[in-house]
This record gives sequence, C-alpha cells and structure tokens, in this order.
Amino acid sequence: MTNRLADATSPYLLQHAENPVDWWPWSEEAFAEARRRDVPVLLSVGYAACHWCHVMAHESFEDPDIAAYLNEHFVPVKVDREERPDVDAVYMEVTQAVTGHGGWPMTVFLTPDQRPFHAGTYYPPSPRPGMPSFPQLLEAVSATWTTRREEVLQSASAVVDEIARQAAPLPPSTVDSDALAGAVVSLLGEFDRRNGGFGNAPKFPPSMVVEFLLRHHERTGSVEAISMATSTADAMANGGMYDQLGGGFARYSVDASWVVPHFEKMLYDNALLLRFYTHLTRVTASERYERVARDTAAFLLRELRTAEGGFAASLDADTDGVEGLTYVWTYEELGDAAAAFGVTEEPNFEDGKSTLRFVSEPGEDVRAELLARRAGRPQPGRDDKVIASWNGLTIAALAEAGAFFGEPEWIAAAAEAASLLASVHLVEGRLLRTSRDGVAGPSLGVLEDYGCLADGLLSLHQVTGSVRWLDLACGLLDTALARFAVPETPGAYYDTADDAEALVRRPADSTDNASPSGASSLASALLTASLLAGADRSSRYLDAASAAVTRAGLLATRAPRFAGHWLTVAETLVAGPLQVAVVGVGDDPRRADLWAAAIAHVPGGGVVVAGEPSSAPLLEDRPLLDEAPVAYVCRGYVCDRPVASVDALVTSLTANTL
Repeated sequence: MTNRLADATSPYLLQHAENPVDWWPWSEEAFAEARRRDVPVLLSVGYAACHWCHVMAHESFEDPDIAAYLNEHFVPVKVDREERPDVDAVYMEVTQAVTGHGGWPMTVFLTPDQRPFHAGTYYPPSPRPGMPSFPQLLEAVSATWTTRREEVLQSASAVVDEIARQAAPLPPSTVDSDALAGAVVSLLGEFDRRNGGFGNAPKFPPSMVVEFLLRHHERTGSVEAISMATSTADAMANGGMYDQLGGGFARYSVDASWVVPHFEKMLYDNALLLRFYTHLTRVTASERYERVARDTAAFLLRELRTAEGGFAASLDADTDGVEGLTYVWTYEELGDAAAAFGVTEEPNFEDGKSTLRFVSEPGEDVRAELLARRAGRPQPGRDDKVIASWNGLTIAALAEAGAFFGEPEWIAAAAEAASLLASVHLVEGRLLRTSRDGVAGPSLGVLEDYGCLADGLLSLHQVTGSVRWLDLACGLLDTALARFAVPETPGAYYDTADDAEALVRRPADSTDNASPSGASSLASALLTASLLAGADRSSRYLDAASAAVTRAGLLATRAPRFAGHWLTVAETLVAGPLQVAVVGVGDDPRRADLWAAAIAHVPGGGVVVAGEPSSAPLLEDRPLLDEAPVAYVCRGYVCDRPVASVDALVTSLTANTL
C-alpha cells in the first residue's frame, strides 16, 4: 500500500510512500486532522541522501508495530528539508535549543497549531545508553499529551516565544579593512595547522571561508590568508573526501585528517568548490588545482545533470543500504595502484576496505581503468529534483570555470540550466523552489533561491554578453527587495516572502552554513548587479548591498567561520568595484583576446563584459578606438585610459594589485 506521499515531487518523500506509517505531507490538512483527532503531530524532517534518515526509516518507519502505534496516537508529517527549508529552519532552531545540537533526521513533536514542545534527531528502535528507543519516546509523548496537556501547551508557547525573541536583526556594524584583517586573525586561531581546515572532526569543506581568504590575499597580499586557503585546498583535494577517480567532493570527512568521507555528494558543495578551485588556479597557476576544478566540473556534468538540463540535488551516501559501497577498495583490488592512492594492507574504512587518497599521480590509464571497473558496481541513488538556489550556484561556477579554462560546453550547460529555471521555476516573476522531470514542485522560492539564482544569471551574462540573463537577474533582485525585506530595518531580510505560508515564526537566518545564507547571497548578487546594471538600478543595488553587509557586520567579525560569504562580499566593497568593458564588432579575434586576458587577470569580485558597443549596460557610451576593439577598465568608479592591446590591458589590471 502507498500513503499520501505517493504523489509527491520530492524523491525523499517518495522513499517513504510505501511505509506502513500513514504519512501526510506538510499541509493545513494534516494539522486540521490533528485538531479533529485531538492528537499531536510527529514531524520528521530529512533528505534523500541522508544516511541516518535511511537507517531510522528502515528500523522504525518500516516496522509495522511502530507504525501502527504512531498512526493511532499521532498525525505523522514528513518533510523534505531541501524542498521546505523554511519549515526545516524553524524547527531546527528548536531542536538545537532543546538538545544542544542538530542534524537529520530531525524528530519534532508539535501541537495541532504547529507549536513545538519536544525535539530530537535520530532515535533507535530499542534503547541505548543515554538514548530512549523511538517506541519509548512515542509512548512517553503520547502519555504526556493525554495527562499533562496544560504543561505541554505552556511549554510549546514558551519555546515559540524564546525563538522569536532571539530572532531580532543584529544592530549595524561597519566591516572595513581592519574588521576584515581581524577576521583573518580569528580564523588563524581556529585553523588546523596540521591537517588544514578549521576546528576538529568532523571536517566540512569551508568553501566560503577559503574564498574569502583568497580574496583577502588578492587585496592585501596576506601570507596568512593564502596559506590557510591553499593548505585547506590541498588537504581536501588529496584526501578521501575528494573522489580521486571521478572528481567531485563528498559532504564531509568524519575524521580531522580528511581520510574517510561521509559519502553523499551534494550539488551545492561541488558548485562552491568548483568556483573556489577555479579562482585559486587563477591566483596560483597550479596544475593540481586546475585538475581538481576540471574533474569536478566533469563530475557535475556526468553524474548530476538531468535530462531537462538542470542539476540534481545529490547522490546518496549509501548504495544498496551500505555506506560508501561504490567507492571503497581493498588493497588487493588496487594492485600496483595501491601506493599511489595511499592504500596499504591495513584498511582505513570498514570490511577490509579503504578510501582513496592522492599520494602520487597513478597515470591516466590507471585512473580510467579503475573508474571503468567502479562503474560496473552498484551505484548510489540520485535525488534528481532541481533546486533553484543550488542550480544558481552551479550556473555561476560552470560559467566562470568555462570562461577561465576555455570550455564553451560548460558555459552552454550553465545556459541550459538557466533556461530550465527561467521556463519552469519562474512563474509571473516569482520563483518556485524545486522541480522534477521538468515539472515544478509546490514550494515557493525562499531568499536564497532569489539571491543564488540571480548571482548565477549575472555570471552567465558576463561570459555570454546576453542581456537576457541580466534582465532576469535584476527582476529577481527587485522582487527580493520588495518581498523579503524586514520593514523599517535597512539591510535585514526574512528568508520567506511576505505572502508565503505563515509558520510559528518567519525565519530569518543570516548565518552562512553549508551554502550561503539567503541574505548574504542576495547581498552578493546586489553588489555584482550594481556593477552591471544601468544607472537607474546600480545605486539602489549598491546601497542595498552595503546596508546588508553592515547589518551582518557583528556576525562577520565575531564568527567568521559562519560568515564566509558575507566576508567575501565585504572584501569586494572594501577593495572598490572593478569593471572591465571590452567592445568590438562581430567576431573580431582581437576582442576575444582582450576578453580572455581580462578573464585571466580580473580579481575576485570584479566584472567583465564583452560585446558590441552599447549591447549591454556596461558597454554603453564606450566606442571603438580607431575602429579597433578596446578595453575600458574602471576601478572604484575611476576609469583608466582605454587600451587596445592585451599587454596594456594586463598592465592596467595588475598595476594596482599586490
């Protein structure tokens, strides 16, 4: 039998469509049913690639006896956190407050009016030391609801009041050169000098933090900043978290040395890291970083691209219920290649198998042969829903990498994904968050969808010269400014629109976590758009971006590990905007040469547009020079003399850099 999830567009919900649990999707109908029956709601939140979500589903949600009790005493509601990040954000805040930690699966008990009164994460089917079983928990909650209702309702009200109290926007605080230097010093204090990265195990890829460090180095020449960035880049690329055969990064390393990954591969991680390794290649000219960037782009195009041209959300951590089954090897299976991948007779994983690391180059033939053998194994499942924000990050990464490395097919793939988002996700100027098989899902876009997609479209405008992408990006930004701003609080934004479904609290989290926060992604896109849009919009966008960074100033300076994207935007503001306009007629190769030189030398945060005179806002009032292609360089709203040769352009771009 199937339950109410059978018609969902979310692969995660579909994974539970044949559970004996009588699941409801998040809906008013579910809460009405809880009111009718006078029972609490059991909210279970996870996502398709989540290992422990699969474990709890197999242990408890597939168990007929547990399901029967759950169905009798609760209204069970299942939510895909990637489809409804607003629901996830509100109740994750509660879970962290109650337990001191968070994660998925997330298990929250709600009153029929959506107020939480108990929260946790994974629960086993039988008791463990310090952890009740899931059946014990269900029985205790049901008994409390029946016999101590007034206490439950008071507790629920207190929880809602407390999270609302903590949600006030931060006061403004300037992020200037001194503040950015201080953030670098703070990061040095948390930097793992032995292993790279920050903090202890588990180690997550600090994509936005290292992007900030790279940009800080470009502006200041900071040795400490570039050292932290390259040490972390080396550790990630040489460890087991990076797929040494097929490219692409797993979600995180379970150890501090980056040896054993948690094997799920998320689209946002790989998009952010592709962008970072591309920028790092530009700064260092490292062949190793270029290889990582190229192989990560190849992974995205080979394994996450959908039939409609978008990019799927993730690959599962498990294969046939076993984590990492596709990716790990025995010493005997590798033979002569074992040493190159750091594999010895002493395994570093489970069941006598090891993850692969980079010790020395095994050779292309060896790599190809092992990859072909691996392709014959069972493969992990794929969550093939298309998420607007994550696709925006991917569009930006492929566009920039394609331009820098001279790979036009990557740019074409970015444009195809953008076209899918424009045709399926964008409806009367408003974004829908997800689609699957070319059909849009029901969830409205949140702030990160508007910010990240606008940012991707602006990158695509730069590398193609097409004004279509600029116009779409500006439309998204205008909608975001109108619909998500906190009234009478310049620079502050909610994560949901003013006409979105009302939850117990309207979420507004400015912290950069695994991907940019909605507010920081919006600030980034606003700043970039201010350099590309016409005069009628540029000042308004710049003022909005500056106000947003100021509003996040305390977060950026006090907790830089959780404000990497904010710090990156602040670096561009402090450095002063850099614009390069390359004009030429037709297919004149001299224009292409100037454009390529600009792409290769413009530091992070700068913009480059090439095309016919006046074919884009940045190219207006910029004529040819003696009927020949020419480049205009403006830095901090002051323009250099136009140049017609590559050497002169490179000199102009590097004269004021360290």
